[in-house]
Amino acid sequence: MKNILFGMWQCLRHYRRQAVIFTILGCVAVLSVISFRTMPILAQPASTSSERPAIKAPNFGRHFQEFGREGSILIYDSKNNRTYEHNPKRNATAIAPASTFKVFNALVALEIGVVPDDVAVLTWDGIHRDIDAWNHDTNLRQAFKDSTVWFYQVLARKAGYERMQQFINKVGYGNRQIGTAADIDRFWLQQPLQITPQEQIKFLQRLYQGDLPFSQRTINLVKDIMVREQTPDYTLRGKTGWLTSTKPQVGWFVGYLEQNKNVYFFATTLDMYKPEDAPIRIEITRRSLKDLGLLAHIN
Repeated sequence: MKNILFGMWQCLRHYRRQAVIFTILGCVAVLSVISFRTMPILAQPASTSSERPAIKAPNFGRHFQEFGREGSILIYDSKNNRTYEHNPKRNATAIAPASTFKVFNALVALEIGVVPDDVAVLTWDGIHRDIDAWNHDTNLRQAFKDSTVWFYQVLARKAGYERMQQFINKVGYGNRQIGTAADIDRFWLQQPLQITPQEQIKFLQRLYQGDLPFSQRTINLVKDIMVREQTPDYTLRGKTGWLTSTKPQVGWFVGYLEQNKNVYFFATTLDMYKPEDAPIRIEITRRSLKDLGLLAHIN
């Protein structure tokens, strides 16, 4: 009998030891879970391609400071779905597109046959303007390069209010407001048409992808006249604009860079006070692209 009782007591001690061990192990496991949940988690990339996560970027603001000007820049890296920017609030603020609207205006004019191609010449009206390059007969391609306002005003008048509004609505360009029929040759210069830098990027993406209500021929022609620089390493397309109806006046530079089998869309705005400020919007854009390792020689 004593042997039986002693055996039972030994067995009980064994199971108690196991219970204590299991209890300790359980506590350790719980503490591990709690500690894991309180550990900092590294940021993960966006799960969907439609999102555009803003990541820590080079200090684009220093370029504006070097020139003593306020402004903004937005660069979108399409392959890596990354947005780089300076002055996000301004990038979300709508203003008149000024001569950057020549991209849209050219699309409409070619599509409906206002001009048959990029080299058909329109006769100068004989009115002398401050910019000498505007004071002669010209065509779509050269007028785009010189940003000849009167030429594109003629195109808009020939397109007409109703057809222009229809295309604006189809594309969803900016706030879609072009005023009345009397505003047909100035709605992009003095408002009511407005667009944000963010919306400029979206429009340019659709142009690049051919996702606009225009024929492929029209899109290809406009893409071609937008070329500013072309080397074996990259192609830079863009359009400047100068909004003179605001104080301070605002300069635009929008477009996209094809390099390294990727496309980088950009939209820059700059407060401008004198003609000498005009090149700054382009220089700041170039410096910012170089910050990303672009516009450099590729070995």
